[in-house]
Amino acid sequence: MEPVIVRYRARELTDKDVVFIRELVHQHYDKGRSHISRRLCRTWNWVQANGKLKEYAARDLLLRLEEQGFIELPPRRRPKNNLKAPRFDQVPLFSSKSLCGSVRDYDSPILEPVTRENQYLWGYLLAHYHYLGVPTLVGEHRRYLASLNGQVVACLAWASAAWKVKGRDAFIQWTPEAKKKKLHGVVNNTRFLILPWIRIKHLASRLLSLSVKRLCSDWESTYGHSIYLAETFVDRSRFQGTCYKASNWIHVGDTRGSRKQGNAYHYQGQPKAVFVYPLNRHFRRYLTDET
Repeated sequence: MEPVIVRYRARELTDKDVVFIRELVHQHYDKGRSHISRRLCRTWNWVQANGKLKEYAARDLLLRLEEQGFIELPPRRRPKNNLKAPRFDQVPLFSSKSLCGSVRDYDSPILEPVTRENQYLWGYLLAHYHYLGVPTLVGEHRRYLASLNGQVVACLAWASAAWKVKGRDAFIQWTPEAKKKKLHGVVNNTRFLILPWIRIKHLASRLLSLSVKRLCSDWESTYGHSIYLAETFVDRSRFQGTCYKASNWIHVGDTRGSRKQGNAYHYQGQPKAVFVYPLNRHFRRYLTDET
């Protein structure tokens, strides 16, 4: 077998692959980076579960190959627009009235998808009140705002699952080949923020339950495929994962305390608890099917 010279996500590139990409860039150099990434996706049949091309992944791979000196991409046709992170300096209109008591004391919470009209509010609240800030959501994702009696009380975000999670993979009983084909069937609860002036007992588990109930239909209507398992990571130095435990999520182990940056893992010194929640009772049968 040819030696692997570049690893990208679940794909291993040999010298032959790099030569092919170099030739592809040369043939379509005058048509720009986006055209080259689409040609690469079609050649490799690199598509999402809903049939759309994995253009972001292809562009990211091309950039990494250029950074390592394997290829030379054509100049950008448009200025890079992601040099600066979004700023949330302007305070949007929202209520910060303190709420306490029990969730039973209020009307049923309302969970709504984030729209163009309220996306700044969602970002502002996470930027100012979540210790990790606003997540960079690439690829498939869903965002929600939760309100109680007309007042926003929480923000949630779901996104594509992490590639390498030892406890989760063992729980699913995944083989590398099955994971490569079915990872899109798992989603990650990447953010869950209850605003600091909200002190309502059992609200977190109630909102988590509401989110999980609508997640499958929302995901399928948006991305055209089903999801079968949810995952999340809980920083034990800050939280106990109480709302996940109360909502019957399953603790499947801890991470090693490393964070992925590029193709490498860097030790951060803070392991996180891994929780999973089956969204379908037949989740294991689907996720382990290699066909």
